Amino acid sequence: MAKAITDAATHAELPSLFRDAGLEEPADLTGPPKWQRIFNTLAVRQNATGTGNYVMKFIQTALQPRRFVERPKDFDGLCEQVNRLLAFRGWQLTSEGKFAAVSNAQTVGEARQRANRLRDELERRGVHQDVLRFCREELLQENYFHAVLEATKSVADKLREKSGLIGDGADLVQPACGLPKDGSAPLLAFNTLRNDSERSEHKGLGNLLTGLFGTFRNPTAHAPKISWSMNEQDALDLLTMASFLHRRLDTAVRRL
Repeated sequence: MAKAITDAATHAELPSLFRDAGLEEPADLTGPPKWQRIFNTLAVRQNATGTGNYVMKFIQTALQPRRFVERPKDFDGLCEQVNRLLAFRGWQLTSEGKFAAVSNAQTVGEARQRANRLRDELERRGVHQDVLRFCREELLQENYFHAVLEATKSVADKLREKSGLIGDGADLVQPACGLPKDGSAPLLAFNTLRNDSERSEHKGLGNLLTGLFGTFRNPTAHAPKISWSMNEQDALDLLTMASFLHRRLDTAVRRL
């Protein structure tokens, strides 16, 4: 865990993070590398208390979302590394920087076997590679809750990339794909918009994007797993839907 979280802070930032987590770095053990400083500090407190509470507290302190406002991809990467380890203890760090209970895998082999079953079905369906790329670590844990969140993030990332806009959810879809009332072209078009059928299709795809974010992104981003059910079949269907939207975004054209 110390190695997984080492890039969450600089050497200079570690003392304040330790203090905020109620930890004290052993004076005689300070020095590089960072992961060793983290390990020594956590090990001393865990040996003294006999619990992992302070390890969890430090993870939560170091991975506060507000510390990564300018580095969201770094936050996602660190969470993935930490969650790989936490999964075997039945825990997950959410995008809000809080812990949620998950079904824990007992062995690496068990987690890999589950992932293979799900991945095989996705590949049989021909799911877009961008969906698989964003979900690979979540699939390894068969963490449906987090896989759903990462799949919707991947669609939003591509929409931002294609449109050049920022934002998320409906606040991103409307300025990117919304049809202006004056009949002019939208910023991002899914087809040529030459007739009513094509304009209707374009509007429908925009509604599908909004529905995807509203139905899945918002509940998974703001609710713990234990209060938001996601089974394997639901996950497969959602990932397939995300794949469809990825393919349409791949061919969408920025018109302005």
